[in-house]
Amino acid sequence: MSLTLVVLIKQVPDITRVRFDVEKGRIDRSSAEAEINPFDLHALEAAVQVKEKLGGTVVAISMGPSSAVIALRDALARGADEAILLEDKKFAGADTLATSYTLAGAIKKLGSFSIIFCGEKTVDGDTGQVGAEVAEFLQIPHMYYVSKIKEVTENKIVVVSEMEDKSYVIECDFPVLVSVTKDVNNPRLPTLREKLRAMKTEVKIWHAEDLANVLNLNKVGYVGSPTVVSKIVVLREKERGGKVFTNMNEGVKVVLEELARRGLV
Repeated sequence: MSLTLVVLIKQVPDITRVRFDVEKGRIDRSSAEAEINPFDLHALEAAVQVKEKLGGTVVAISMGPSSAVIALRDALARGADEAILLEDKKFAGADTLATSYTLAGAIKKLGSFSIIFCGEKTVDGDTGQVGAEVAEFLQIPHMYYVSKIKEVTENKIVVVSEMEDKSYVIECDFPVLVSVTKDVNNPRLPTLREKLRAMKTEVKIWHAEDLANVLNLNKVGYVGSPTVVSKIVVLREKERGGKVFTNMNEGVKVVLEELARRGLV
């Protein structure tokens, strides 16, 4: 049995530099360089490690604009065997529900699979919803907040899942979706040879019409998204304040009063 391992990849802006369009309630993705969502790198590494142990094929799937090809080529350089980009204006403006529905449709079109790997969340949306919703649309079980993969065979996987203040050991047969945390592994860095190979590997582009036989196109993109963002508030970080005392006794007195006010002494 040859395993098919699907990895959900999202291209996100560098969240430390990105700006927000407060009026439109959206992230201005053009304001910062794009990269693979950091949590998805751990998902990709998990899939590649399973492939190295048991064989099989790693397929990276992303939904986004044509520029997301760059992220998928990075995924190829890091060990993915195939890459598919879901790119169409009809997919634009999707919330987590429409995104999950579209990704699930692409996986159905792909055919049979063993494990779907994804990161626990994305740094731009931070909802942690897409993986579980994909599993629900595919009607398969999902294992969330996986911090360790204990065992993988040709028909089952055993993981450690961190839920609130407890750790659970969970076993599940295939097919299954596994959502990993950053503690599950250390993603590898691609070598120059792997980067060159990735540049020569085709990234398949699937448009909306390519998925028309597995999707209701009225449920994708903006028209298929029930979520409405009413307002975005960008919180400003508090700057550190300070005072300078030329008299040590006065300074000590003020510090002790402040500690007492906060109930620390």
